[in-house]
Amino acid sequence: MPVDRKLMMGNTDMLLLKLLAQEDMYGYQIIEELRKRSNHVFDMKAGTLYPLLHQLAEKGFLTTYEKNVGEARVRKYYHLTQKGTDYLAERERDWHIFSTAVQGVLGGDGCVLA
Repeated sequence: MPVDRKLMMGNTDMLLLKLLAQEDMYGYQIIEELRKRSNHVFDMKAGTLYPLLHQLAEKGFLTTYEKNVGEARVRKYYHLTQKGTDYLAERERDWHIFSTAVQGVLGGDGCVLA
């Protein structure tokens, strides 16, 4: 089921960094993992992904390296830096506060922020 793209805006960096916190990945692998782990809700195109990865690298959150796979095939892998790890922790904390507040309003159960 498609979700309004506006809901994803501003949070895509957190999702990408979270995937890379678990293991280094190459572009297509990131797209597939995001799709799989979100049950096909986040279906990112390569034309969207690569500019985002480039921006994250420019900010110092990622580094890249190339690795040979198979005969004469090279893949570019993305690796999370310490700066990226720190930024991800901030984003996750903010997301927890935000999502708890939204759930409190939508669920009517009140809002307890930690």
